[in-house]
Amino acid sequence: MRLLTLPGVFRPRPDSWMLAGALRAERLASDARVLDVCTGSGLLAVTAALCGARATAVDVSRRAVLCAALNARINGVRVRAVRGDLFAPVEGERFDAIVANPPYLPAEDNELPARGPARAWDAGRDGRALLDRLCAHAPGHLAPGGVLLVVHSSLCDPGATLAALRERGLRARIAVRRNGALGPLLRARAPALEDRGVLARGQRHEDVVIVRAALQAPVSIGAKRGTPADTRT
Repeated sequence: MRLLTLPGVFRPRPDSWMLAGALRAERLASDARVLDVCTGSGLLAVTAALCGARATAVDVSRRAVLCAALNARINGVRVRAVRGDLFAPVEGERFDAIVANPPYLPAEDNELPARGPARAWDAGRDGRALLDRLCAHAPGHLAPGGVLLVVHSSLCDPGATLAALRERGLRARIAVRRNGALGPLLRARAPALEDRGVLARGQRHEDVVIVRAALQAPVSIGAKRGTPADTRT
């Protein structure tokens, strides 16, 4: 894949490529509808389109939307790139898969940046400002049998993500977990995060997790009792 990042657009990090691999592993149908929320460069939307899916990319940044459209063209695929806040541009639509790598770094305060590079990573004091909204609204945009894949740090309480999605009727689990050193932004914030109890004293590692949540498809009329129409977990 060829990928261009315009000035001011977040360059994909290892968590983005990790999520792209998880999306490919889903082996979605060639005409599946895929939504990439907080698209940034458009990596995940382009990944979906290269797999044959009908991909939609959403971002609040105009530059990110342009970047996603350019990267789709560079890679010879079609992606519908639209600007807006999370699910606002796709109101009333449902998708077979939703992927999201939202801002999730714990910040100094809960005021989200309105512009500048920090908008791509700062997510309130607990890092969950976007995650909580995703958990609340993503289930309503999944088609029966659809799946949500969202990546974030263990510092942002994956248990809260699992609980929120399960409360909304999804079967949620941690599909991938990888441990590694803190990135440069978190390392710079480490002393403050230690003071707040987000990091243990001396901790300089985190787990990056992919939460997978599935909306079970209804049992088809005539199906055997106890046999689900969709056996994906």
